[in-house]
Amino acid sequence: MEGMFAEFYHKASNWLAGGMLAVMAVLMVGSVLGDSATTDEQAHIPAGFSYLSERDYRLNPEHPPLIKDLSAVIPYFFLRPNFPTGASAWTEDLNGQWEMGRLYLYESGNRAGAILFASRLPMMLLALFFGWLFFVWVRSRYGVKVALLALFFFSFSPTFIAHARYVTTDVAAAFAFFVGIATFTAFLERPSWMRTIIAGLAFGAALLLKFSTILLPPLYAMYVVLWLVLSHADHARLRGFLMPIGGAFRSFVLLLPKLAAIGALALVLVWGVYAFHVQNYPPERQLADSAYLLRTFGFRPAASATLWMVEHPLSRPLAEYALGVLMVVQRAAGGNTTFFLGDVTNQGWRWYFPVAFLLKEPLPFLLLAASSLLITGWFVARSRWSLRAVFEWMRDNFVLTAGILFIGVYWLQSVTSLLNIGVRHVLPTFPFIYLLVAREIIRGISWNAYPDPQTMREWFITIYRRYIKAAPRVLVLMALLTWMALSTIAAFPYYLSYYNALAGGTANGHNFIVDSNFDWGQDLKRLKKFVEKNNIQKIGVDYFGGGSPAYYLGEKFVPWYSAKGAPNVAGGDPEWIAVSATLLKGAQARPVKGFIVRPEDSYAWLKDKEPVARAGTAIFIYHLK
Repeated sequence: MEGMFAEFYHKASNWLAGGMLAVMAVLMVGSVLGDSATTDEQAHIPAGFSYLSERDYRLNPEHPPLIKDLSAVIPYFFLRPNFPTGASAWTEDLNGQWEMGRLYLYESGNRAGAILFASRLPMMLLALFFGWLFFVWVRSRYGVKVALLALFFFSFSPTFIAHARYVTTDVAAAFAFFVGIATFTAFLERPSWMRTIIAGLAFGAALLLKFSTILLPPLYAMYVVLWLVLSHADHARLRGFLMPIGGAFRSFVLLLPKLAAIGALALVLVWGVYAFHVQNYPPERQLADSAYLLRTFGFRPAASATLWMVEHPLSRPLAEYALGVLMVVQRAAGGNTTFFLGDVTNQGWRWYFPVAFLLKEPLPFLLLAASSLLITGWFVARSRWSLRAVFEWMRDNFVLTAGILFIGVYWLQSVTSLLNIGVRHVLPTFPFIYLLVAREIIRGISWNAYPDPQTMREWFITIYRRYIKAAPRVLVLMALLTWMALSTIAAFPYYLSYYNALAGGTANGHNFIVDSNFDWGQDLKRLKKFVEKNNIQKIGVDYFGGGSPAYYLGEKFVPWYSAKGAPNVAGGDPEWIAVSATLLKGAQARPVKGFIVRPEDSYAWLKDKEPVARAGTAIFIYHLK
């Protein structure tokens, strides 16, 4: 009987998890159909197609290939679009990714909409696979309730839904860190050769998904030291709690060959994948491109070593990987121009990511996250803790310990970086945050009961504690989850620009942070619909994104920008003006930290005017008749 109930419970949890992911799938597919290409997609989509069709890595070397390869599978095998290899952007330009994106999508006789959807579909499938893997992993560790709640947070996160629909590396990065950490902690707990192989392949795949996963080796080093310390804690002397250093060192020596094997497997996988991608990349062209891209790199020994590797056939694939890493380091050091809370600069803010997280995640989830911290504090205050007890908890909950350490390291790196590129940058930490919150919430609504009641009294006590005493907390939890689900569904189809009630809702989000938090170019197709519906003959457009106004608007499109000044309607200029929120807010913001906005670029002639409409949420439309 008990076995039959366990089997039913297991199957029921699968159906519930599948249902949540099905809702996520519907929201993703339904909402992305109206979205035009985002900024980064203009570079990633043509790059991915060129990797499969040309075996040449000259485009977009600042990102690893795996996710772009995945996006190109359906177009390459089924759509067979034209790829303009005769264009100067391919034959002459250095990393002409933006021009190639424009030509490939909009000026080569291809159907841009078909290519966009076909490229995005594998991204959405990866997100669904990620969600299922996350659920199964959490269930194996912490039970069905925690797993279902963690998956709920994942499936109804507007941030995950938004970025899972685009050909970018953000959800791929979250997946990479998840599989990298999950497989490595499993290896430490039981270092068999099978788990060694799995961890090595997962590590290699992670390195091929996002360059930020270069944080994994130092994280792995910290995990090894921490695990060895914790696993020998029981043998420490009671007085002074001295660690048996000798025993930990001997364990490390025994572990060392398998750690080396993990690194070797990852290296071989990276080499093999990049070898495929540079197969038709002329070595002399690769050397010239790399030399130019690294000409201003500060640490010259690293740049010189990379160029040396290009010159040797065996190391040439790894040279391309090294080039990408160095380009990311160089970009992070240079910062990026960002609008934040009314200001604009390229020097970054310490509070950028915390504020983005608080405004972009649903308010009911934030309330549950705050509650989980209170629950943790309550349990800690009630327990008798000592250094030994802390060590025992960390060892018995090593996955949680590893997750907390990862969150701390990743957020510290993010808030100290000059590269403020949107809440998507900290997306890799979200699954581990969801796990921690779900575990504490389930612990908080559960009351101690007999695990195996034997007497009638024990049965009554168990039923009372589990189903009656806990009922108010369960009802509050269900109310918050319903609120979260409804708010996420109500945000359809504007998931990229979603803001919670703390920001005054999505409509007000542009006053806080723009770019990939609000306006990444996704509303150009909606501008086309507005123009057609209102029978507009000419419209000036200042657009930020990966779409092509000329492709969608045709002869109705008139390029416009701030320095052209207010249109002279009487002289034949368009009386309608459309400006992307990212450009408008950046132009009208207050420059700080030495940043300069020229008066002619500030859209001063629009400051006293209110838009008459918006295309979607992120393109402001003015009628200046």
